Amino acid sequence: MSTEPSRAAWEEAFAQTPERDVDFETMSGVPVEPIYGEGPYPGQYPYTRGVYPSMYRSRLWTMRMFAGFGTAEDTNGRFKELLRHGGTGLSTAFDMPTLMGRDSDSEWAEGEVGHCGVAIDTLPDMEDLFADIDLAGVSTSMTINGPAPIIMAMYIATAEKSGVERSKLAGTIQSDIFKEYQAQKEYIYPPRPSVRLITDLMRFTSAEMPKWHPISVSGYHIREAGSTAAQELAFTLANGFAYVEAAVAAGLDVDDFAPRLSFFFNSHIDFFEEIGKFRAARRIWARWMKERYGAKNPKSMLCRFHTQTAGVSLTAQQPENNIARVAIQALAGVIGGSQSLHTDAYDEAMALPTEKSARIALRTQQIVAHETGAANVIDPLGGSPYVEWMTDEMERRAEEVFAHLDELGDGSILEGVYEGIENGYFVGEIADAAYRFERNVNAGRRIIVGVTDFTDGDEGQKNLLRIGPEVEEYQLKRLASVKQARDNAKVDAALAQVSADAADPTINMMPSLIEAVKVHATEEEVVMAMEKVFGTYVEQAIV
Repeated sequence: MSTEPSRAAWEEAFAQTPERDVDFETMSGVPVEPIYGEGPYPGQYPYTRGVYPSMYRSRLWTMRMFAGFGTAEDTNGRFKELLRHGGTGLSTAFDMPTLMGRDSDSEWAEGEVGHCGVAIDTLPDMEDLFADIDLAGVSTSMTINGPAPIIMAMYIATAEKSGVERSKLAGTIQSDIFKEYQAQKEYIYPPRPSVRLITDLMRFTSAEMPKWHPISVSGYHIREAGSTAAQELAFTLANGFAYVEAAVAAGLDVDDFAPRLSFFFNSHIDFFEEIGKFRAARRIWARWMKERYGAKNPKSMLCRFHTQTAGVSLTAQQPENNIARVAIQALAGVIGGSQSLHTDAYDEAMALPTEKSARIALRTQQIVAHETGAANVIDPLGGSPYVEWMTDEMERRAEEVFAHLDELGDGSILEGVYEGIENGYFVGEIADAAYRFERNVNAGRRIIVGVTDFTDGDEGQKNLLRIGPEVEEYQLKRLASVKQARDNAKVDAALAQVSADAADPTINMMPSLIEAVKVHATEEEVVMAMEKVFGTYVEQAIV
């Protein structure tokens, strides 16, 4: 069958987006075409070769560097540093108390304030975090799940206080709670009320925030916990299907929300496997959205994703080797067609990145973008027998998982995911995969350079970023000051409204959450107001 009609349609779509003002040629001066091989072409169903017709020929991926440590003021400074050095988007890391919905003065938080990310307790913290940053002109990502709607409420309130309407805000909040039960364990409430909060966020942003992605379905943490590439792919997309079913059950039309769903994948060290995984993700998502869920809008079928290089692959031994690892992983993410990318800093196996190591990580992306030629041709490995086979194999393995979950859920992926969480399926599969990998390392069948072999020359790492006790002391004083200055009667009334709304599943939680943070209710106070209604989740032991 001729591919000419498909080629002609692609050429017409490609011509509608101006190309970047660069020479699309090799270092030796050989001109290169935007695409090679046969269709379907980029921007054409099922999008195996890319979600947009022109991909990086018109615009590079967003270089969204993950940052967060210490106080809001500390992280605000790092944000501005990354933007000055060419970063094109912000990505926020929160500390463990914030991720767990606990304030800095909680007994749970002692010794953890500001250590793995920035501490955010109240609206004034969020205001300091984005002080003097144009929220209408920058895309922001926030990696948080259990308390995601509360943090989202703080972000909206911060923007509106600075004069930026919520409709102008662009970015993503992760809010993917399923992978918390499966891999990362930063949950608060049981699965079903947690999903209710996510569908509330979907409905709210669909109505009022057209540039915002209310959920980033994340395979990254599933992979970091030890899954295989195929498991990461399958569990992530299955979770995405489950959220689609939940949103439809909540009364949303699939084409009203699906265009703004996004994904977050890991780019690990097996170069070709990762590329096959990314290509398969686009094809699977498009086909399922069209055939299973009846999407009519082509944008509902686009699997757009952020990629982060594999933190779990970084080594404390010979840490400079991590620069090479990250470069290879970043290149795989780019050839795989990522919409945005974070590159890990080489010292992150030991501490939060220093300013210097974070800059090297950003420069790694810039080298891939401007020196390698990888951004000049769309899907440059498409048509390679190995890459095409790997893409097909990733899809085949993922479909086996979908069939199992469909059976578990009696025809519903959503119910299958709930059942897989409750019966330990996901946890068990990831644990088995991690065990197999570690067994191969210990048996010498898999080499980790500088760790299992080639171990000479390790001088350790100096000049690590240290978070001292003064950070926690400062944050505790700041939190006490906010509590002292606020109107507690207004706080109590706002929290009572949060609890009342939580008890009525027909009410969207976002308006009452926004009002609560505006009167300076703390994150933990809001969490507890919902906890009274939803309860908490306790994982069952697998026997």
